[in-house]
Amino acid sequence: MADHFHSGGTMDAVTGYTLSLLMQTNLLLSDGRQIIGVVAALLAAFMAATIGWHGTDRIIAWRQRADEE
Repeated sequence: MADHFHSGGTMDAVTGYTLSLLMQTNLLLSDGRQIIGVVAALLAAFMAATIGWHGTDRIIAWRQRADEE
């Protein structure tokens, strides 16, 4: 009978360890999603600023050509 209780305790420890590992993995993935979101937002802002700068530069060049003609 003692072996039965001992193996039950081992199974509980393995189950607890597995659940702990799953919870830690879930937390890491949650944090990863937030970091990916921040990086994506920064990249989108950088791309918008670059496109806006190039667009403004082209409009200024176009207006200068129109004034020269």
